[in-house]
Amino acid sequence: MSSKRLPVKIPPSIERSGSRALSILPPRIQRALAGAQAHPDGQTLAPDVALQLRLFYLTEIDDDELLTPEESREELLRGALIVRPSRTEMAEVREVAIPEGANEIAARLYRPIGGSAPLPLVVYFHGGGWVEGDINSHDGFTRLLASMAGVSVLSVAYRTAPEHPFPAAADDAVAAYRWAVENAAELGADPGRIAVGGDSAGGNLAAVTAIHARDAGIPQPAMQLLIYPVTDLSRKRPSYRHFSSGYYLTEKKMDWYRDNYLERASDAVDPRVSPILTSDLSGLPPAQVVVAALDTLRDEGEEYAQALRDAGVDVDLTRYDGLIHAFINLTGVSRTAHAAVEDLALRLSLRLQEDATPAASVK
Repeated sequence: MSSKRLPVKIPPSIERSGSRALSILPPRIQRALAGAQAHPDGQTLAPDVALQLRLFYLTEIDDDELLTPEESREELLRGALIVRPSRTEMAEVREVAIPEGANEIAARLYRPIGGSAPLPLVVYFHGGGWVEGDINSHDGFTRLLASMAGVSVLSVAYRTAPEHPFPAAADDAVAAYRWAVENAAELGADPGRIAVGGDSAGGNLAAVTAIHARDAGIPQPAMQLLIYPVTDLSRKRPSYRHFSSGYYLTEKKMDWYRDNYLERASDAVDPRVSPILTSDLSGLPPAQVVVAALDTLRDEGEEYAQALRDAGVDVDLTRYDGLIHAFINLTGVSRTAHAAVEDLALRLSLRLQEDATPAASVK
């Protein structure tokens, strides 16, 4: 059992009420309460995000004292419940068990109100550094994505490290996508419009899954939604230095994630860990790449988008100004984050609501 002392916690219901009250204040008041700050790389933090970030550092454990994986998972889920949006009603939410060898991968299917089957489907992998996060931590976002984009979402509970180090998460992601393609009818999905998506470590898994589908000769995703994805654990880019601390995802936490996910440091150069190191990125499905302007992972996300473009892949790259890592989970307490999610959902919808083309196996 850990001997670390956690800070005294405000009850989540009270903290949630306080966060929501702060979120509806006029921007000038939010800016005054957050305090004037100079941000690296010429960036400006949105006032509502700055205020929530200040509240976060007042109530959460300091990053200098990293938690155990179990404690960290509890903290992430607790934080997600505080900042989540109001519950978005769905036409259907049901638990799904994906068979994988002698085991099962848990998943949850979200079908939006007003959509008629077959719908586009996004096989979604949550963020959390391959260590934290689960279906529940991302429930608010996956509901919003399904509703705003008019798509079904299959949220996948892949195995996490350190109990299940690389390549367990990547293997589960590939297995879940393959199963969704093979069981599209059961999921009410259009087999020609099945996409992969994810945020952070989940964006990494979505990219890896798209590459695997191409190379394995199975039907490719209709597109890949990569939200501030991890694309390279082998080296750090300038955004690591610019936003190394004070912007939620720190350099130290990224090092902690890497050390928990990888049993061997040499695995960092494996393309299934660092997809930007894939020797050939051509022939991959269209990509919607989303980055936050004040994020440790910003530069590698943008560099991956450019690498895809250079390989002839159709890429829609969007940098959302004023936002930090994990902004998709801040929609309940940030109008700026909510507007960004609306925009990325619309872009996704425009891609997937186009005339369906049958999925074709790679020869």
